[in-house]
Amino acid sequence: MILSKKRDPRLVTVRRGGTLTDADHHLLALWAADCAEHVLQLFEQARPRDHRPRRAIEMARAWTRGEVKMSEARMAAFAANAAAREVEGAAREAAHAAGQAGAVPHVAAHELGAAAYAIRAARAAAPEAERERAGRRECTWQRARLPAAIRALVRDDQELRNEYCWSVFDCCPSRWGRTSAEGGRRGHTGPR
Repeated sequence: MILSKKRDPRLVTVRRGGTLTDADHHLLALWAADCAEHVLQLFEQARPRDHRPRRAIEMARAWTRGEVKMSEARMAAFAANAAAREVEGAAREAAHAAGQAGAVPHVAAHELGAAAYAIRAARAAAPEAERERAGRRECTWQRARLPAAIRALVRDDQELRNEYCWSVFDCCPSRWGRTSAEGGRRGHTGPR
């Protein structure tokens, strides 16, 4: 489970009563797509002819360009999750990452699911003794690619929902250290 019971209004679009702008929603979708695509080869190695996860990533990006409707991206997300159920291990986690990325146009909070499943995929693909290090590398890679406009939001979301996401976001030496530009914690509503 990657979604908390209480929705963070910062991850709900303005038209649905939250504070998330369309521009930031698009950035979340693009970042989630990048996270999922970074591990997609783990699925494609297992199922080279199955394009459902790749299509979910492509549909999320197409949605940000206004080329497809949210419902089309969401249907591609469902298909990627169906592909995940047909494989195991790293391939399954990678397909779930793609499914979560495809769902961001529908619910922005799925951005963290794409990142979390990608970290799980990286861990699952590594030899057992290297799994934690592989997860930290993936988490660090993801954070380095966060657009400045959404960096504080995503980092705060990672802190708030880390427990819901299998604690995969514990990848920095100082657990939730932020630069002065990112500011401190805001509006904590998640579990401790």
